[in-house]
Amino acid sequence: MPAVVNIAAYRFLTLDDLPALQAAARDRALACGLKGTVLLAQEGINLFLAGTRQGIDAWLDWLRHGPAFGGRLAGIEVKESLSAQVPFRKLLVKIKREIIRMDHPAIRPEAGRAPAVEARTLARWLRQGRDDEGREVVMLDTRNAFEVDHGTFRGAIDWRISRFTQFPAAVQANRDQLAGKTVVSFCTGGIRCEKAAIYMEQAGIEHIYQLEGGILKYFEETGGEGYDGACFVFDGRESLDPALKPRLDGPDEPFQAA
Repeated sequence: MPAVVNIAAYRFLTLDDLPALQAAARDRALACGLKGTVLLAQEGINLFLAGTRQGIDAWLDWLRHGPAFGGRLAGIEVKESLSAQVPFRKLLVKIKREIIRMDHPAIRPEAGRAPAVEARTLARWLRQGRDDEGREVVMLDTRNAFEVDHGTFRGAIDWRISRFTQFPAAVQANRDQLAGKTVVSFCTGGIRCEKAAIYMEQAGIEHIYQLEGGILKYFEETGGEGYDGACFVFDGRESLDPALKPRLDGPDEPFQAA
């Protein structure tokens, strides 16, 4: 049976004294025997970590209830999957300008999210071909082209961007493609589509949703209904199938933010 627990999580919240948080997160992760990547920025935290069940639980307890974050991450949602080996070579805890780079500082999810659709509701919409108000539903993949090539929702819009900073320009160039439809933006774990949905709302595009928890949560709750292929992940497993099982199972280069 797989013995390694892999977790992915993020939260947009204002963080101060990033060097102190960096040192604390690194020290605790090392003490818990974890490998992977933690990104810290003024806008929040983004993490991919792997280790034993005991080590992961201990680190999450520190993250949620320890003094470093003052309890502000008590409700952070964590997506889990299992593997036979740790899919990271080392531990990295880095300070970044953004936890997911978009180069649009006015987009601040902490100030308010765009509407979200839960996985099971989306699966029903996809079966119907319409949302509950009768509008056509289109899926908008906000990931980079090489990620999309591993798998995506059937019929999803893919603008073949090579980095997330290109997404706003792609929206402006393709607005007519979205008009009058219910648009569900999605990504691996929710972080990119959270910024993407806010950007589209602020750009005046109506009927925008983000997929709550991203593809990984959708796999967990629906088994991947309406999704073809696998989901690329930024670790040595390369991609996960709808049962959250790795396509590969060995160490590769550590996760790096796009």
